[in-house]
Amino acid sequence: MTTILRLPEPLTIPSLLARNAEDHAALPALSWRAPDDTWTTLTWGEAHTRIAHLAAGFAAHGVGRGDHVLLMMGNIPEHWLCDLALVHLGAVPVSVYGTSAPDQVAYIARHSRARLAVVEGAEQAARFEPAGMERLLDVSTGSYQALLELGRRTYDADAFEKAWQQTAPEDPLTVVYTSGTTGDPKGVVVSHHNVLRNAVSLDGVTDLPDHVEHVCYLPFAHIAERMLGIYLPVFRAAHVRLCVDPTAVAATVRELHPAEFFGVPRVWEKLAASIQAGLGLLPEPQQQALAAAGETARAYIGCLERGERPAEELTAAYEKAKAEVINPLLSLAGFESLVWTASASAPMPRDVVDFFAGFGIVIYDAWGLTETVGVATTNSPSGFHLGSVGRPIEGVEVRIAADGEIELRGETVFAGYLRADGSVEPAVDAEGWFATGDIGRLDEDGFLWLTDRKKEMIITSTGKNVSPALVENALKEHPLIGQAFVHGDGRSYLVALLVPDPEATAAWAAAEGIEGDLAAVTAHPRLRDEVERAVAAANARLNRTEQVKRYALLDREWGPDTGELTPSLKLRRRVVRELHGERIEALYRD
Repeated sequence: MTTILRLPEPLTIPSLLARNAEDHAALPALSWRAPDDTWTTLTWGEAHTRIAHLAAGFAAHGVGRGDHVLLMMGNIPEHWLCDLALVHLGAVPVSVYGTSAPDQVAYIARHSRARLAVVEGAEQAARFEPAGMERLLDVSTGSYQALLELGRRTYDADAFEKAWQQTAPEDPLTVVYTSGTTGDPKGVVVSHHNVLRNAVSLDGVTDLPDHVEHVCYLPFAHIAERMLGIYLPVFRAAHVRLCVDPTAVAATVRELHPAEFFGVPRVWEKLAASIQAGLGLLPEPQQQALAAAGETARAYIGCLERGERPAEELTAAYEKAKAEVINPLLSLAGFESLVWTASASAPMPRDVVDFFAGFGIVIYDAWGLTETVGVATTNSPSGFHLGSVGRPIEGVEVRIAADGEIELRGETVFAGYLRADGSVEPAVDAEGWFATGDIGRLDEDGFLWLTDRKKEMIITSTGKNVSPALVENALKEHPLIGQAFVHGDGRSYLVALLVPDPEATAAWAAAEGIEGDLAAVTAHPRLRDEVERAVAAANARLNRTEQVKRYALLDREWGPDTGELTPSLKLRRRVVRELHGERIEALYRD
């Protein structure tokens, strides 16, 4: 819990930025890589000045209170600073995924009534052509510097202070458009109060160093990175390290050795596969030492999970294993200093959780939605059940409806969905409960366990309900299977599309003496035999209805660019069915 920071009244993002400029002016706020690969840093004092000048620049362009402004940029300083500058004017920044199709951009522009967009480069500018924006600023062409210079010339300290001081906690802070796994995205209206009530609650269940560094690599259009990369650092006066290229996050972590790290399940799966591939190349004695250390680490974590104090002998053995075996290996990945690791967005595969527990790393799985400002429940050092998504944070109530749907009520639940006319459509019932669309259960200790999305539950032709995520996670427990999609709605049995993990498959092929690219290795009979064994092992852990009868092995990894995943790396089931419909139907033919 952060104990060194004063909380101003009223509690808003601009009031916190003013506090940071007054109390922590010399501390680092934002860092990014310069062209020469060194880090450039703004302190909180410098960042506040830059934000003030940008706000004046936007005001000179006619942006005022209540205006929606679209931002389509990567994790660059211009995105972070422009976002906060707009907030100081009482405007509403709306970050748009850089992978959004032009028709999706046009829909968001029309729906939000935005007249101005700030983009990064010609490719992103082209995505806005169908939107017919009144004004488009491209930060790659000098528009950002022109905006900043305009702001410096027109900046009025009194006007700046007056503008942000008019902001109330209940005012909109942003609108986050859901990534649209089905249908058009919805505009989730998030207030300053929603965000900062969530920040206070999260701060109460985490134990982080003061002014902790955060490696920021997920898109700002995702509620998780908006919280972790913008709002929580402002609340904590923390230090944001921008990672422009998400594929470079592992290298950035190796360089920085952070104390905290957040990843969606797919990120943790990729990290686990990469580490496993490397461990397979270690000498046999080192592998045996690591296996023994892993057993000790899991035993130690198991005690903590049960709420028990580990015995002195186990504690000593764990500390010795960490110091002599585990940490030297973790330091190679930059993970030896971690004190808080977390995941959210989708259920974490249990085998991945157990794998990292063998290194003494507890991944504190959390759960929530854009509509709940990201986190509604979380595991924490004060209490965790591996495989669950934790207990409700302070200020949030959870109940399970008769059909198993999780319902929430509390101060962090959003005001409602933005309508095209600018009004807000409430999304809670008369008692304030929000139906999340997720299915789950609460155990006797108050921990929440997810089953699946209500709309994604498979109902077979025999009337049996099946959680596709449960089956897919069972299949992905084998390191060679990186991605899985299970189908069977209205059918008598389940089928699956399987995608090999590129890193794990390359390591396996090297060990087997098999040459070729992913497509060639995927076609090799020995790999197909191994996948057959993996499917059989998964089926052995599932009941008859959940078992996969037939499957197809694909040779191309899925991602946002290919359409099967959202920008936040969640599976777009409808798109998978559309893109691979013929392969799926072929699995049901004799």
